Amino acid sequence: MESADRGEPQSVMDAAVLANALLGGGLPPEAEFHLWEAGLSYHLDDVAEHHLRKAQALAPGHAAVLIGFYRFYFYKGRLADALLIARLCLDKAARENRLAPDWQDVTAGDAAFGDYENVLPRFYLFTLKGYAYLQMRLGDLAEGRAAVTKLLELDPSDKVGARVLLDVLERVGLDDEG
Repeated sequence: MESADRGEPQSVMDAAVLANALLGGGLPPEAEFHLWEAGLSYHLDDVAEHHLRKAQALAPGHAAVLIGFYRFYFYKGRLADALLIARLCLDKAARENRLAPDWQDVTAGDAAFGDYENVLPRFYLFTLKGYAYLQMRLGDLAEGRAAVTKLLELDPSDKVGARVLLDVLERVGLDDEG
């Protein structure tokens, strides 16, 4: 189906709308206010988290809110909480890209992973990278390695920098051997 105003395929228009929503578009002003306040009150854990929860109530499942939670938990060292959010982001990214729900079932041809300018596949790759990193930090090296291997399969030119995680995995234990 063609868009009447630009002659663009409807799927391109849909992708543009999704990308806009992914980057914060479609976020209710009240939710945006609470995300802003969460950032300003970052040093006050309870206050910042309260604002994040308010934003979540106003815009459940919105990428901007999920990313706000992820960053808050990650930088506060609450890695298990960050991993829970990373899983939600991975689910959202899979849905938005129309990919298999299980990242292990996604293949390189399922989306334009090689097109770095394509926001939705890039969001998926960076989300999978965050998931892999958190798995590694939390001690599940096998799951982290599997996710990094999948990243390199999806992004063989390594635009998202997964190889650095693989290098870390390959050095694990080497420092103890010398």
